[in-house]
Amino acid sequence: MSLFKAYDLRGRVPDELNEDIAYKIGRAYCEIYHPGKVAVGYDIRNESVALTNALMRGLTEGGSDVMNIGLAGTEEVYFATFHHGLDGGIMVTASHNPRGHNGMKLVKHQARPIRGDTGLFDIRDRVELGDFFDSPSTGKVEQHLDKSDYISHLLKYVDRYQLKPLKILVNPGNGGAGTVIKRLESWLPFQFIYMNEEPDGDFPNGVPNPLLKENQQVTADAVISRKADLGIAWDGDYDRCFFFDHKGRFIDGYYLVGLLAEMALLKSPGSAIVHDPRLIWNTQEIVKEQGGRPVPSKCGHAFLKQVMRDEDAAYGGEMSAHHYFRDFAYCDSGMIPWLLITELMCRSGKSLKELVDQRIEAFPCSGEINFRVQDAKAKIEQIQGHYQQVGGTLDTSDGISFSFPEWRFNLRASNTEPLLRLNIESRGDEPLVQEKVQELTQLINS
Repeated sequence: MSLFKAYDLRGRVPDELNEDIAYKIGRAYCEIYHPGKVAVGYDIRNESVALTNALMRGLTEGGSDVMNIGLAGTEEVYFATFHHGLDGGIMVTASHNPRGHNGMKLVKHQARPIRGDTGLFDIRDRVELGDFFDSPSTGKVEQHLDKSDYISHLLKYVDRYQLKPLKILVNPGNGGAGTVIKRLESWLPFQFIYMNEEPDGDFPNGVPNPLLKENQQVTADAVISRKADLGIAWDGDYDRCFFFDHKGRFIDGYYLVGLLAEMALLKSPGSAIVHDPRLIWNTQEIVKEQGGRPVPSKCGHAFLKQVMRDEDAAYGGEMSAHHYFRDFAYCDSGMIPWLLITELMCRSGKSLKELVDQRIEAFPCSGEINFRVQDAKAKIEQIQGHYQQVGGTLDTSDGISFSFPEWRFNLRASNTEPLLRLNIESRGDEPLVQEKVQELTQLINS
Protein backbone atom coordinates (compact mmCIF):
# COMPACT_ATOMS: atom_id res chain seq x y z
CA MET A 1 0.00 0.00 0.00
CA SER A 2 2.98 2.30 -0.55
CA LEU A 3 0.91 3.52 -3.51
CA PHE A 4 -0.99 5.86 -1.17
CA LYS A 5 0.87 9.12 -0.54
CA ALA A 6 -0.09 12.15 1.55
CA TYR A 7 -1.97 13.87 -1.29
CA ASP A 8 -2.46 11.33 -4.09
CA LEU A 9 -1.62 7.87 -5.38
CA ARG A 10 1.62 7.15 -7.23
CA GLY A 11 3.42 3.89 -7.87
CA ARG A 12 4.93 1.40 -10.29
CA VAL A 13 2.71 -0.54 -12.69
CA PRO A 14 1.81 -3.36 -12.14
CA ASP A 15 3.65 -3.95 -8.82
CA GLU A 16 2.01 -1.14 -6.86
CA LEU A 17 -0.90 -0.17 -9.12
CA ASN A 18 -2.78 -2.50 -11.42
CA GLU A 19 -6.31 -3.11 -12.67
CA ASP A 20 -7.33 -5.10 -9.60
CA ILE A 21 -6.25 -2.31 -7.26
CA ALA A 22 -7.84 0.34 -9.51
CA TYR A 23 -11.14 -1.55 -9.32
CA LYS A 24 -10.91 -1.74 -5.54
CA ILE A 25 -10.17 2.00 -5.34
CA GLY A 26 -13.43 2.65 -7.19
CA ARG A 27 -15.35 0.40 -4.81
CA ALA A 28 -13.72 1.97 -1.74
CA TYR A 29 -14.42 5.49 -2.99
CA CYS A 30 -18.10 4.64 -3.28
CA GLU A 31 -18.33 3.08 0.17
CA ILE A 32 -16.72 6.08 1.88
CA TYR A 33 -18.31 8.97 -0.05
CA HIS A 34 -21.54 7.45 -1.49
CA PRO A 35 -21.31 9.62 -4.64
CA GLY A 36 -24.17 9.91 -7.08
CA LYS A 37 -21.90 10.79 -10.00
CA VAL A 38 -18.12 11.02 -10.41
CA ALA A 39 -15.99 12.57 -13.16
CA VAL A 40 -13.16 10.35 -14.43
CA GLY A 41 -10.33 11.26 -16.80
CA TYR A 42 -6.93 9.86 -17.71
CA ASP A 43 -3.55 10.99 -19.01
CA ILE A 44 -1.53 9.83 -22.00
CA ARG A 45 0.35 6.96 -20.33
CA ASN A 46 -0.04 3.59 -22.02
CA GLU A 47 -1.48 1.95 -18.89
CA SER A 48 -3.99 4.69 -18.14
CA VAL A 49 -6.92 3.44 -20.27
CA ALA A 50 -6.90 -0.04 -18.72
CA LEU A 51 -6.59 1.37 -15.21
CA THR A 52 -9.42 3.81 -15.91
CA ASN A 53 -11.71 1.09 -17.21
CA ALA A 54 -11.09 -0.95 -14.06
CA LEU A 55 -11.65 2.11 -11.88
CA MET A 56 -14.95 2.91 -13.61
CA ARG A 57 -16.09 -0.69 -13.18
CA GLY A 58 -15.41 -0.38 -9.46
CA LEU A 59 -17.32 2.89 -9.27
CA THR A 60 -20.36 1.63 -11.16
CA GLU A 61 -20.49 -1.69 -9.27
CA GLY A 62 -20.29 0.43 -6.12
CA GLY A 63 -23.45 2.23 -7.24
CA SER A 64 -22.06 5.46 -8.70
CA ASP A 65 -22.66 6.91 -12.14
CA VAL A 66 -19.55 8.03 -14.03
CA MET A 67 -18.93 10.97 -16.35
CA ASN A 68 -16.03 9.72 -18.47
CA ILE A 69 -14.25 12.77 -19.92
CA GLY A 70 -11.58 10.62 -21.61
CA LEU A 71 -8.04 11.82 -22.32
CA ALA A 72 -7.67 14.96 -20.26
CA GLY A 73 -5.60 17.01 -17.87
CA THR A 74 -6.04 16.90 -14.12
CA GLU A 75 -7.62 20.35 -14.17
CA GLU A 76 -10.31 19.07 -16.56
CA VAL A 77 -11.43 16.57 -13.93
CA TYR A 78 -11.54 19.42 -11.41
CA PHE A 79 -13.53 21.50 -13.90
CA ALA A 80 -16.01 18.74 -14.71
CA THR A 81 -16.54 18.12 -10.99
CA PHE A 82 -17.36 21.71 -10.03
CA HIS A 83 -18.91 22.86 -13.33
CA HIS A 84 -21.41 20.00 -13.50
CA GLY A 85 -22.02 19.89 -9.75
CA LEU A 86 -20.78 16.30 -9.42
CA ASP A 87 -20.06 14.51 -6.17
CA GLY A 88 -16.40 13.82 -6.94
CA GLY A 89 -13.69 13.29 -9.50
CA ILE A 90 -10.74 10.97 -10.11
CA MET A 91 -7.87 11.59 -12.51
CA VAL A 92 -5.68 8.65 -13.52
CA THR A 93 -2.20 10.13 -13.92
CA ALA A 94 1.40 9.93 -12.80
CA SER A 95 2.05 13.52 -13.94
CA HIS A 96 5.84 13.89 -14.40
CA ASN A 97 6.86 10.55 -12.86
CA PRO A 98 9.04 8.15 -14.90
CA ARG A 99 7.75 5.64 -17.43
CA GLY A 100 6.21 2.57 -15.84
CA HIS A 101 4.54 4.61 -13.11
CA ASN A 102 0.93 5.67 -12.77
CA GLY A 103 -1.37 7.02 -10.10
CA MET A 104 -4.56 8.88 -9.25
CA LYS A 105 -5.67 12.26 -7.91
CA LEU A 106 -8.98 12.24 -6.06
CA VAL A 107 -11.41 15.02 -5.18
CA LYS A 108 -14.89 15.20 -3.73
CA HIS A 109 -17.78 17.67 -4.17
CA GLN A 110 -16.72 21.15 -5.43
CA ALA A 111 -13.36 19.59 -6.38
CA ARG A 112 -12.22 19.64 -2.76
CA PRO A 113 -9.00 17.63 -2.42
CA ILE A 114 -8.91 14.24 -0.70
CA ARG A 115 -5.67 13.83 1.24
CA GLY A 116 -4.41 11.30 3.73
CA ASP A 117 -6.18 12.75 6.76
CA THR A 118 -9.45 13.52 4.94
CA GLY A 119 -10.23 10.10 3.48
CA LEU A 120 -7.38 8.90 1.29
CA PHE A 121 -5.98 6.58 3.94
CA ASP A 122 -9.51 5.32 4.65
CA ILE A 123 -9.69 4.33 0.98
CA ARG A 124 -6.31 2.65 1.37
CA ASP A 125 -7.57 0.60 4.32
CA ARG A 126 -10.70 -0.50 2.43
CA VAL A 127 -8.60 -1.49 -0.59
CA GLU A 128 -6.25 -3.49 1.60
CA LEU A 129 -9.17 -5.26 3.27
CA GLY A 130 -10.70 -5.97 -0.15
CA ASP A 131 -14.17 -6.79 1.21
CA PHE A 132 -16.98 -4.59 -0.13
CA PHE A 133 -20.71 -4.38 0.46
CA ASP A 134 -23.06 -5.39 -2.35
CA SER A 135 -24.55 -2.25 -3.89
CA PRO A 136 -28.34 -2.32 -4.41
CA SER A 137 -27.85 -0.72 -7.84
CA THR A 138 -25.27 -0.48 -10.59
CA GLY A 139 -24.23 2.88 -11.98
CA LYS A 140 -23.89 3.90 -15.60
CA VAL A 141 -21.00 5.39 -17.59
CA GLU A 142 -21.70 8.52 -19.65
CA GLN A 143 -19.17 9.66 -22.25
CA HIS A 144 -18.54 13.40 -22.13
CA LEU A 145 -15.70 14.23 -24.51
CA ASP A 146 -16.83 17.75 -25.43
CA LYS A 147 -14.31 20.31 -24.12
CA SER A 148 -16.18 23.43 -25.25
CA ASP A 149 -17.38 24.43 -21.76
CA TYR A 150 -13.85 24.06 -20.40
CA ILE A 151 -12.36 26.13 -23.24
CA SER A 152 -14.99 28.84 -22.76
CA HIS A 153 -14.20 28.94 -19.06
CA LEU A 154 -10.45 29.36 -19.68
CA LEU A 155 -11.07 32.29 -22.02
CA LYS A 156 -12.97 34.16 -19.28
CA TYR A 157 -9.69 34.77 -17.44
CA VAL A 158 -8.25 37.05 -20.11
CA ASP A 159 -9.36 40.30 -21.71
CA ARG A 160 -8.84 39.35 -25.33
CA TYR A 161 -9.13 43.01 -26.40
CA GLN A 162 -5.85 43.60 -24.56
CA LEU A 163 -4.00 40.84 -26.40
CA LYS A 164 -1.56 41.53 -29.22
CA PRO A 165 0.23 39.20 -31.63
CA LEU A 166 2.93 37.18 -29.88
CA LYS A 167 5.01 34.28 -31.14
CA ILE A 168 4.84 31.53 -28.51
CA LEU A 169 6.89 28.33 -28.51
CA VAL A 170 4.82 25.59 -26.82
CA ASN A 171 6.24 22.24 -25.69
CA PRO A 172 3.68 19.80 -24.23
CA GLY A 173 6.43 17.16 -24.03
CA ASN A 174 4.16 14.58 -25.72
CA GLY A 175 1.75 14.99 -22.81
CA GLY A 176 -1.83 16.14 -23.20
CA ALA A 177 -1.47 19.95 -23.21
CA GLY A 178 -1.26 20.24 -26.99
CA THR A 179 -4.86 19.11 -27.42
CA VAL A 180 -6.02 22.12 -25.37
CA ILE A 181 -3.68 24.66 -26.98
CA LYS A 182 -5.01 23.74 -30.41
CA ARG A 183 -8.58 24.35 -29.22
CA LEU A 184 -7.61 27.74 -27.77
CA GLU A 185 -5.57 28.79 -30.79
CA SER A 186 -8.45 30.04 -32.93
CA TRP A 187 -9.61 32.39 -30.15
CA LEU A 188 -6.25 34.09 -29.58
CA PRO A 189 -4.10 36.44 -31.71
CA PHE A 190 -0.95 34.41 -31.03
CA GLN A 191 1.25 32.44 -33.39
CA PHE A 192 1.97 29.09 -31.74
CA ILE A 193 5.10 27.15 -32.65
CA TYR A 194 4.59 23.53 -31.62
CA MET A 195 7.14 20.94 -30.55
CA ASN A 196 6.42 17.49 -29.09
CA GLU A 197 2.71 18.34 -29.28
CA GLU A 198 1.33 14.87 -30.10
CA PRO A 199 0.25 12.84 -27.05
CA ASP A 200 2.46 9.73 -26.86
CA GLY A 201 2.61 7.45 -23.81
CA ASP A 202 5.96 6.05 -24.99
CA PHE A 203 7.54 9.47 -24.28
CA PRO A 204 9.81 9.47 -27.36
CA ASN A 205 11.37 12.75 -26.20
CA GLY A 206 11.66 11.85 -22.53
CA VAL A 207 9.23 12.07 -19.63
CA PRO A 208 7.40 15.44 -19.71
CA ASN A 209 9.07 17.04 -16.69
CA PRO A 210 10.19 20.61 -17.48
CA LEU A 211 12.03 20.84 -14.15
CA LEU A 212 14.73 18.51 -15.50
CA LYS A 213 17.68 20.53 -16.79
CA GLU A 214 18.03 18.41 -19.93
CA ASN A 215 14.38 19.01 -20.79
CA GLN A 216 14.74 22.75 -20.24
CA GLN A 217 17.61 23.05 -22.69
CA VAL A 218 15.60 21.62 -25.56
CA THR A 219 12.84 24.19 -25.05
CA ALA A 220 15.30 27.02 -24.47
CA ASP A 221 17.16 26.26 -27.72
CA ALA A 222 13.89 26.14 -29.66
CA VAL A 223 12.77 29.52 -28.26
CA ILE A 224 16.01 31.10 -29.43
CA SER A 225 16.21 29.40 -32.83
CA ARG A 226 12.56 30.19 -33.67
CA LYS A 227 12.84 33.78 -32.34
CA ALA A 228 9.81 33.28 -30.09
CA ASP A 229 8.61 35.96 -27.66
CA LEU A 230 8.39 33.34 -24.92
CA GLY A 231 8.32 29.59 -24.40
CA ILE A 232 5.92 27.47 -22.37
CA ALA A 233 6.32 23.81 -21.34
CA TRP A 234 4.01 21.51 -19.39
CA ASP A 235 4.17 18.30 -17.42
CA GLY A 236 2.20 15.27 -18.56
CA ASP A 237 -1.18 16.10 -17.01
CA TYR A 238 -0.61 19.85 -17.54
CA ASP A 239 -1.56 21.01 -14.07
CA ARG A 240 1.72 22.98 -14.13
CA CYS A 241 3.25 25.19 -16.79
CA PHE A 242 6.80 26.53 -16.98
CA PHE A 243 8.07 29.68 -18.66
CA PHE A 244 11.09 30.69 -20.75
CA ASP A 245 11.83 34.26 -21.77
CA HIS A 246 12.80 35.22 -25.32
CA LYS A 247 16.47 34.63 -24.46
CA GLY A 248 15.70 31.01 -23.58
CA ARG A 249 16.12 31.58 -19.83
CA PHE A 250 14.04 29.31 -17.60
CA ILE A 251 12.07 31.51 -15.17
CA ASP A 252 11.98 30.42 -11.54
CA GLY A 253 8.41 29.75 -10.42
CA TYR A 254 8.82 32.12 -7.47
CA TYR A 255 8.80 35.17 -9.72
CA LEU A 256 5.75 33.93 -11.64
CA VAL A 257 3.78 33.96 -8.38
CA GLY A 258 4.41 37.70 -8.09
CA LEU A 259 3.35 38.40 -11.68
CA LEU A 260 0.19 36.32 -11.36
CA ALA A 261 -0.64 38.02 -8.05
CA GLU A 262 -0.41 41.36 -9.89
CA MET A 263 -2.86 40.16 -12.55
CA ALA A 264 -5.23 38.68 -9.96
CA LEU A 265 -5.36 41.99 -8.12
CA LEU A 266 -5.92 43.89 -11.35
CA LYS A 267 -9.04 41.81 -11.92
CA SER A 268 -10.09 41.46 -8.24
CA PRO A 269 -8.84 44.59 -6.42
CA GLY A 270 -8.14 44.32 -2.71
CA SER A 271 -8.28 40.52 -2.62
CA ALA A 272 -6.26 38.17 -0.48
CA ILE A 273 -3.37 36.40 -2.21
CA VAL A 274 -2.09 33.15 -0.69
CA HIS A 275 1.56 32.09 -1.02
CA ASP A 276 3.77 29.29 0.29
CA PRO A 277 6.46 29.97 2.95
CA ARG A 278 9.57 29.01 1.02
CA LEU A 279 10.23 32.36 -0.68
CA ILE A 280 7.98 35.27 0.25
CA TRP A 281 9.50 38.78 0.07
CA ASN A 282 8.96 39.41 -3.64
CA THR A 283 5.36 38.19 -3.54
CA GLN A 284 4.51 40.13 -0.40
CA GLU A 285 5.93 43.37 -1.77
CA ILE A 286 4.00 43.11 -5.05
CA VAL A 287 0.75 42.20 -3.31
CA LYS A 288 1.00 45.14 -0.90
CA GLU A 289 1.95 47.56 -3.69
CA GLN A 290 -1.11 46.43 -5.66
CA GLY A 291 -3.44 46.90 -2.70
CA GLY A 292 -3.89 43.23 -1.86
CA ARG A 293 -3.41 41.22 1.31
CA PRO A 294 -0.68 38.55 1.36
CA VAL A 295 -1.58 35.41 3.35
CA PRO A 296 0.93 32.60 4.03
CA SER A 297 0.07 28.90 3.85
CA LYS A 298 1.87 25.63 4.41
CA CYS A 299 3.20 23.98 1.25
CA GLY A 300 0.97 21.48 -0.51
CA HIS A 301 -2.17 21.88 -2.57
CA ALA A 302 -4.56 20.66 0.13
CA PHE A 303 -3.33 23.22 2.66
CA LEU A 304 -3.16 26.08 0.19
CA LYS A 305 -6.62 25.44 -1.21
CA GLN A 306 -8.11 25.41 2.27
CA VAL A 307 -6.46 28.70 3.22
CA MET A 308 -7.74 30.20 -0.04
CA ARG A 309 -11.29 29.11 0.79
CA ASP A 310 -10.99 30.47 4.33
CA GLU A 311 -9.71 33.83 3.04
CA ASP A 312 -11.76 33.92 -0.18
CA ALA A 313 -8.46 34.57 -1.95
CA ALA A 314 -8.49 35.42 -5.66
CA TYR A 315 -5.22 33.57 -6.32
CA GLY A 316 -2.74 31.31 -4.60
CA GLY A 317 0.72 30.39 -5.83
CA GLU A 318 3.53 28.00 -4.98
CA MET A 319 7.05 28.39 -6.31
CA SER A 320 6.75 24.75 -7.47
CA ALA A 321 4.56 26.08 -10.35
CA HIS A 322 1.20 25.20 -8.86
CA HIS A 323 -1.15 28.15 -9.36
CA TYR A 324 -4.66 28.22 -7.86
CA PHE A 325 -7.64 30.41 -8.78
CA ARG A 326 -10.82 31.25 -6.86
CA ASP A 327 -12.98 31.10 -9.99
CA PHE A 328 -11.54 27.66 -10.74
CA ALA A 329 -12.97 26.29 -7.47
CA TYR A 330 -9.65 27.20 -5.80
CA CYS A 331 -7.96 24.48 -7.89
CA ASP A 332 -4.66 24.58 -9.73
CA SER A 333 -4.41 25.02 -13.48
CA GLY A 334 -1.61 24.83 -16.01
CA MET A 335 -3.58 26.78 -18.62
CA ILE A 336 -4.84 29.87 -16.79
CA PRO A 337 -1.32 31.09 -15.78
CA TRP A 338 0.08 31.43 -19.29
CA LEU A 339 -3.09 33.19 -20.48
CA LEU A 340 -2.67 35.76 -17.70
CA ILE A 341 1.07 36.19 -18.25
CA THR A 342 0.59 36.86 -21.96
CA GLU A 343 -2.10 39.43 -21.11
CA LEU A 344 0.31 41.11 -18.67
CA MET A 345 2.98 41.23 -21.38
CA CYS A 346 0.55 42.78 -23.83
CA ARG A 347 -0.84 45.30 -21.32
CA SER A 348 2.61 46.43 -20.14
CA GLY A 349 4.36 46.31 -23.50
CA LYS A 350 7.20 44.51 -21.73
CA SER A 351 8.82 41.19 -22.51
CA LEU A 352 8.76 38.44 -19.90
CA LYS A 353 12.46 39.10 -19.38
CA GLU A 354 11.78 42.75 -18.58
CA LEU A 355 8.97 41.83 -16.21
CA VAL A 356 11.08 39.46 -14.13
CA ASP A 357 14.55 41.06 -14.32
CA GLN A 358 13.70 43.85 -11.90
CA ARG A 359 12.13 41.37 -9.47
CA ILE A 360 15.14 39.03 -9.60
CA GLU A 361 17.42 41.98 -8.96
CA ALA A 362 15.29 43.16 -6.02
CA PHE A 363 14.95 39.71 -4.44
CA PRO A 364 17.55 37.22 -5.72
CA CYS A 365 17.04 33.65 -4.53
CA SER A 366 18.92 30.36 -4.42
CA GLY A 367 16.27 28.23 -6.05
CA GLU A 368 15.30 25.07 -4.18
CA ILE A 369 18.29 22.98 -3.04
CA ASN A 370 17.64 19.40 -1.95
CA PHE A 371 19.63 17.43 0.61
CA ARG A 372 19.24 13.71 1.24
CA VAL A 373 19.51 13.11 4.99
CA GLN A 374 18.96 10.18 7.33
CA ASP A 375 16.93 12.03 9.96
CA ALA A 376 15.23 15.17 8.63
CA LYS A 377 13.64 16.08 11.98
CA ALA A 378 16.94 15.92 13.88
CA LYS A 379 18.73 17.96 11.22
CA ILE A 380 16.06 20.67 11.29
CA GLU A 381 16.34 20.84 15.09
CA GLN A 382 20.13 21.21 14.77
CA ILE A 383 19.82 24.07 12.25
CA GLN A 384 17.14 25.75 14.35
CA GLY A 385 19.37 25.65 17.43
CA HIS A 386 22.25 27.20 15.52
CA TYR A 387 20.28 30.16 14.16
CA GLN A 388 18.45 30.77 17.41
CA GLN A 389 21.89 31.54 18.85
CA VAL A 390 22.67 33.81 15.90
CA GLY A 391 19.38 35.69 16.24
CA GLY A 392 16.67 36.41 13.71
CA THR A 393 12.93 35.84 13.63
CA LEU A 394 11.78 32.20 13.68
CA ASP A 395 8.63 30.87 12.00
CA THR A 396 7.78 27.17 12.41
CA SER A 397 4.52 27.04 10.44
CA ASP A 398 6.14 24.82 7.76
CA GLY A 399 9.59 23.53 8.58
CA ILE A 400 11.66 26.42 9.89
CA SER A 401 12.05 29.92 8.46
CA PHE A 402 14.55 32.42 9.84
CA SER A 403 14.34 36.05 8.77
CA PHE A 404 17.13 38.60 9.17
CA PRO A 405 17.16 42.22 7.97
CA GLU A 406 18.88 41.42 4.65
CA TRP A 407 18.22 37.71 4.07
CA ARG A 408 16.00 34.81 5.07
CA PHE A 409 15.72 31.07 4.52
CA ASN A 410 13.21 28.25 4.78
CA LEU A 411 14.19 24.65 5.49
CA ARG A 412 11.54 21.95 5.43
CA ALA A 413 11.23 18.22 5.01
CA SER A 414 9.68 16.93 1.81
CA ASN A 415 6.18 15.51 2.16
CA THR A 416 6.94 12.75 -0.34
CA GLU A 417 10.70 11.98 -0.22
CA PRO A 418 13.50 11.62 2.40
CA LEU A 419 14.78 15.07 1.55
CA LEU A 420 15.36 18.45 3.14
CA ARG A 421 14.48 21.38 0.89
CA LEU A 422 16.30 24.68 1.33
CA ASN A 423 15.38 28.07 -0.11
CA ILE A 424 17.27 31.33 0.52
CA GLU A 425 16.54 34.88 -0.60
CA SER A 426 17.97 38.33 0.06
CA ARG A 427 17.15 41.98 -0.41
CA GLY A 428 19.05 42.80 -3.58
CA ASP A 429 22.27 41.01 -2.61
CA GLU A 430 23.10 38.04 -4.86
CA PRO A 431 26.57 37.48 -3.30
CA LEU A 432 24.91 37.24 0.12
CA VAL A 433 22.61 34.52 -1.20
CA GLN A 434 25.60 32.49 -2.40
CA GLU A 435 27.42 33.04 0.89
CA LYS A 436 24.43 31.74 2.85
CA VAL A 437 24.01 28.77 0.51
CA GLN A 438 27.56 27.70 1.39
CA GLU A 439 26.98 28.36 5.08
CA LEU A 440 23.79 26.30 5.30
CA THR A 441 25.15 23.55 3.05
CA GLN A 442 28.06 23.05 5.44
CA LEU A 443 25.74 22.98 8.45
CA ILE A 444 23.34 20.50 6.86
CA ASN A 445 26.15 18.21 5.69
CA SER A 446 28.05 18.36 8.99
